[in-house]
Amino acid sequence: MWNKIQYGLIYSWAKVHAFLPMPVLYVLSDILYVLIYRVIRYRIRVVRRNMEASFPEKSKIELRRLEKAFYHHFSDYIVETIKLAHISPEEVLRRAHIKNPEVATKLQAEGQNTVMMLMGHYGNWEWFSASSLVYTESRLWQIYRPLNNKAVDRLFIFLRTRFGSYGMKKNDTVRDMMTLKRENSKNIVIFIADQTPSKANLHYWTNFLNQDTPMLNGAERIARKLDLPVIFLDVQKVKRGYYTVEMKLMTAHAKQTAENEITESYARMTEKMILRNPAYWLWTHKRWKYKREDA
Repeated sequence: MWNKIQYGLIYSWAKVHAFLPMPVLYVLSDILYVLIYRVIRYRIRVVRRNMEASFPEKSKIELRRLEKAFYHHFSDYIVETIKLAHISPEEVLRRAHIKNPEVATKLQAEGQNTVMMLMGHYGNWEWFSASSLVYTESRLWQIYRPLNNKAVDRLFIFLRTRFGSYGMKKNDTVRDMMTLKRENSKNIVIFIADQTPSKANLHYWTNFLNQDTPMLNGAERIARKLDLPVIFLDVQKVKRGYYTVEMKLMTAHAKQTAENEITESYARMTEKMILRNPAYWLWTHKRWKYKREDA
């Protein structure tokens, strides 16, 4: 009962704010920035530690400038995600634009019905759940890890599936992907693969942002097992409230790649994307909490 009440309150709050036009939401974002960064100082130690280790060549002044830019963007991300509760299909597609959607449709036309896409926590990844409006002949799936707070988890599921995409629980991914492959239906499955692996899955390490880093390689294992095509989603923030994604084909047949080739390529492409403008990556993650000796 409490979960239902809590969800009703959170949903109502999000819905009311989502009715506000974007210029007003960005005023709220500016206020939120002060609250998160100046007052609460949300995960400030984590962000500073991550940035200092990633950019040892930057001065303290440069790092503080980057830190502020990140928290401004993070505040924008929050209000933009809330806006998903009430934004028109036309507006979200204009603000989260896919430059070359034909990369995936061409693969499907050639018989590769299930396409895997890899992206990172960069820009506003939530808005690209509306890609289901572009791929109307396919089902679009997003891999997700259920949140501990059931009311918040339910809200995010609503926001991410509002335009017709589907959620796939992380622990069910292998089984569900094999089912999709057997069905031979058209599907696009999006993995966000820049999180920290669990301690039991510290299998592949590489240098990422100047640090020895464990990388998730579950997506690659599934892609190679099912011989899926893999596409990298290269996101750019054009200006406040506007993002583009360019699809870059990593492989048309994952089974033909060497072990860890896709994971390493993903690390390099993600790193290049981040370095283009570091402020738009999610620096609040405890990305480097494990050392190689923990494996």
